[in-house]
Amino acid sequence: MIRTGARRLGALLLLSALLAAPAAAERQEQAPAGLEAAGITERLDAQVPLDLEFTAEDSTTVRLGDLFTGDRPVILQLGYYACPMLCGLVLNGLVVGMEDLAWTPGGEFEIVSVSIDPREGPRLARLKKDTYLKQYGRPEAEAGWRFLTGREENIRALADSVGFGYVFNVERQEWMHAAALFVLTPDGRVSRYLYGVEFDARTLRLSLVEASEGKIGSSMDRFLLYCFHYDSSVGRYGPAARRLMSMAGAVTVAALGLFLIRLWRRDRRGKSRP
Repeated sequence: MIRTGARRLGALLLLSALLAAPAAAERQEQAPAGLEAAGITERLDAQVPLDLEFTAEDSTTVRLGDLFTGDRPVILQLGYYACPMLCGLVLNGLVVGMEDLAWTPGGEFEIVSVSIDPREGPRLARLKKDTYLKQYGRPEAEAGWRFLTGREENIRALADSVGFGYVFNVERQEWMHAAALFVLTPDGRVSRYLYGVEFDARTLRLSLVEASEGKIGSSMDRFLLYCFHYDSSVGRYGPAARRLMSMAGAVTVAALGLFLIRLWRRDRRGKSRP
C-alpha cells in the first residue's frame, strides 16, 4: 500500500510539472524586436561631426562645434527627455557623481545632453534642464550644461559617430538604447565610455583629466591617472597593478639606496675619529 501510494504521488507530481512547463514558458517574455541594434560599439578617438546643428533649450539654433571651447572636455549624454526610466537614472547618476566633484559644468568641463527623439522640442528640453539644475544645486552650471533637440538625420549622425545604437519600439512606444556617458576631448574626439547609471566622482574626475590630456586637474590628478586604469567591466577606474608594482619597486630601491648611504657615511665618520 505504501509503495502504491508513493507511485501515485510521483505520477501526480510529474503530471503537474508537465502541465506547468507550458504555462511557465508562456510567462517568459520574449526580448523586444530590434534590441540587438540598441547597443554601443566603441569608437575611441572617433571625431564627432561638429558642423551639426541642433535646437537648444532656449529655442536658439546652435552648432555642435560652438559647444566645444577647445580647452575643456565635454560629457555627452544621449537619451530622450520623455524616457520613463533609464534616461532619468543616467542623469540622476551623473548629478549624484558631480555633487562630490569640486568641478562644475561651465568651469572645468561642459555637458551636452541630446534627445534621440526628433519629435521632442525645446520646451521639454527646458523643463528637463530646470529639473536637473535644481537637483544639482549649482546655478552657475546653467551655461555649461546644454539640453538639445534636433532633426532625425543630425541626431543619427551624432549617435553613429560615437557608436550609440537606438531603436524605436512601436508596441511600447519607447526608444530602446543602452545606458552610457561619452567623455569627449576639447576638440570633439571620443576619449572614454562610462557605462551604467552610477558614476562616482573619482571616475568622472579621472576621465575628464584623461580627456583633457592633463590640461585640467592638479599634479595629483595626473599621478592618480598614472596609477589607475579604466576597467570597462565595472565602469570605473581601478588600480593599475603593474604600474603600482613598478612604483613600489622603485620606492624600495630608493629606500635601500638611502639606507646604504647612511651606513656608509656612519662608517666613514667612525673611521675618521682618533
